Amino acid sequence: MIVLTVDQRGSTYAADRVPEILAEIAHLIRDREGLVVPFERTVGDEIQGILEAGRAGAALAVDLALYLLRDQGWSIGIGVGQVDGPLPVVSREARGFAFYRARDAVERAKTRSKGMSVAVEGPSSGAPDRVAPARSAAATRAAGDTAEAAAEPDLAGEVEALLRLLAAIRARRTPQGWEVADTLASLEDKPGRQRIVAQSLKVSEQAVSQRVRAALWHEEEAVRPIVVRLLAELSSSVIVEADEVTGPVAEPGKRKKMKRAKN
Repeated sequence: MIVLTVDQRGSTYAADRVPEILAEIAHLIRDREGLVVPFERTVGDEIQGILEAGRAGAALAVDLALYLLRDQGWSIGIGVGQVDGPLPVVSREARGFAFYRARDAVERAKTRSKGMSVAVEGPSSGAPDRVAPARSAAATRAAGDTAEAAAEPDLAGEVEALLRLLAAIRARRTPQGWEVADTLASLEDKPGRQRIVAQSLKVSEQAVSQRVRAALWHEEEAVRPIVVRLLAELSSSVIVEADEVTGPVAEPGKRKKMKRAKN
């Protein structure tokens, strides 16, 4: 699964923004798939939520991370791994490798400048989620081959690098660039969008095109699905054996629909 641990930057000298950001997150994820345990305050000025493994959870994690990075008031840690079942109603009562990794990630993120404070930890960047039981020699060789193949790409590092790249692009975007980017994002992806944006903003299509190029909008749109795919692949790589599961933990290739607990 995917765990997001988010901590307010400079909270010692600033007002508590947790209620505000929780309301914004609730609005952003409304009617979205991928949420398993809702975001809530864990301790101090920190919030946390659990997302499912696979594409829906990965897309939600990327969207939330980029939204919070744009705010520049938060450090974001993304942890991927096993979550112990059964799942609780609130994330602060849950345990598992995904939580330990999210904690390590958010601590690393805190050392970075605002707008760039994101880090990702997963199975490929740390210890495996479980110790394998005794195997036959043939099974051990096969497992070794699989482990070697799995260790080649550092998916967590790749996701983190691309998120930081997108954050750097967005941090340099002007207010005019954001005006165009936000308007484009609100429209269906089809020919003629820039003309509609120009009409909406009461500027020329040439001005919109110039702002789009300066904002690197098309570049961001091209990279974003790659980040989602890599994070989905990383989250789906977590192996959970049937006899180890005591609750609704997602398995590779077997994403289960989770019923949201009633408050």
